[in-house]
Amino acid sequence: MTETYPMTRRGYERLQEELGHLKNTERPNIVDAISRAREHGDLSENAEYHAAREKQGLIEARIRLLEQKIRCADVIDTASLSGKTVTFGATVIIRDEESGKEQRYKIVGEDEANVEKQEISIISPLARALLNKTVGDAVEVHTPRGSKEYEVIHVSFDSSS
Repeated sequence: MTETYPMTRRGYERLQEELGHLKNTERPNIVDAISRAREHGDLSENAEYHAAREKQGLIEARIRLLEQKIRCADVIDTASLSGKTVTFGATVIIRDEESGKEQRYKIVGEDEANVEKQEISIISPLARALLNKTVGDAVEVHTPRGSKEYEVIHVSFDSSS
């Protein structure tokens, strides 16, 4: 069974853009760099050549990974989602039971997570604990730093993804 990667439309488009950039810009550039480095003679002691080959390997590995994720993408149209239950694509406001501090998070795909934008990965401990919860539910989150308790204050879905 093939693993699927849930992601928003925006996340899917970002992966496609990165793949296009790697294939159409980075790959040709590194091929040119390798060709130029070969012209310097003895490859066994040619640091420029070895660095370019290493970079080529990293680029090719990233291309393969992106192609796999795009091929197995489960693009979820968050604009069509609604309800009061936390699912992929939900924006959730939670309150820390200890401090009373409220935090807002949007649950997104693994490659879309951005803590600065309060976007957390569906596979993060917090997101996993929040899934299928509704307003008023208590949530205990187990992290490497210990357990924290939160209350779900608000659940919404927006159409910006």
